[in-house]
Amino acid sequence: MQEMKPLNIQSYLSYNEIEKLLNGVEYIMMAAPSLVKDAHPIHFSIILNTSEPIPEEIKPLILEKFSKEHHITATSHLLSNLERIAFAMTSQETPMPRHLIDDAEARTIPWKLLHIIDFLGDAEGFKEAKDGLSGWSYSYN
Repeated sequence: MQEMKPLNIQSYLSYNEIEKLLNGVEYIMMAAPSLVKDAHPIHFSIILNTSEPIPEEIKPLILEKFSKEHHITATSHLLSNLERIAFAMTSQETPMPRHLIDDAEARTIPWKLLHIIDFLGDAEGFKEAKDGLSGWSYSYN
């Protein structure tokens, strides 16, 4: 496998730029190699463009829908919650969503509270993530 270089973050979108970016976005799907040893090979993040709480009984149905649509065959290590999401400018065409976990970092970077479904999984259609690459795509309504 060839050596993969990390994406360099050039800047972050401002609060106003985040709002403009998310206008018309239904969700953002990210796939990256899993960093958990002896677990499923792909780290998925599905960021729903909503800051509204999702009822607990609905959360598994949303994961099931995405799993079926993207042929995800196994899942583990699930987080489904409202979380801080920043948007980084990199060399890629679209801003990279970034889940901000660290409170100190969140005080210095503009972010928006969005619902994230974060989990490890496996799927045939995400060969690049299994090969060490990360990627994301925006889905518009």
